[in-house]
Amino acid sequence: MANASSGIAVGDECKMKFLELKAKRNYRFIVFKIEETSYQVVVEKLGQPNEKYDDLVACLPPNECRYAVFDLDFTTNENCQKSKIVFIARAPDSSRVRSKMVYASSKDRFRKELDGVQVELQATDLSEMSYDIVKERAIS
Repeated sequence: MANASSGIAVGDECKMKFLELKAKRNYRFIVFKIEETSYQVVVEKLGQPNEKYDDLVACLPPNECRYAVFDLDFTTNENCQKSKIVFIARAPDSSRVRSKMVYASSKDRFRKELDGVQVELQATDLSEMSYDIVKERAIS
């Protein structure tokens, strides 16, 4: 179903892979991109369970917008092991204005499709999505 504000549809594969990450932990992260020719959100990359947060950051194109989800394992201040799914909307300042507008207008609708996300983060610069910031947001 297309997003009313941007006309972007969410592919079934996006929802299916997200459910696999959430329920089966088949993936550590998923990178999504909007195919501007078909106006559809598609899966661009699946991170294997042994990959780290740095692997996710490394596969994000430096000058293009992307959405991503990351299954974050962390230890709380009370020394409890926890896991939270983090949604990241990345829109670098250097990306095309049209692309930033399409990603921004589609974000809320797409995010709602991913039932189970517990932390949300928007980043224009990589420093805004450092591991420390993501972990701090997850703990609080």
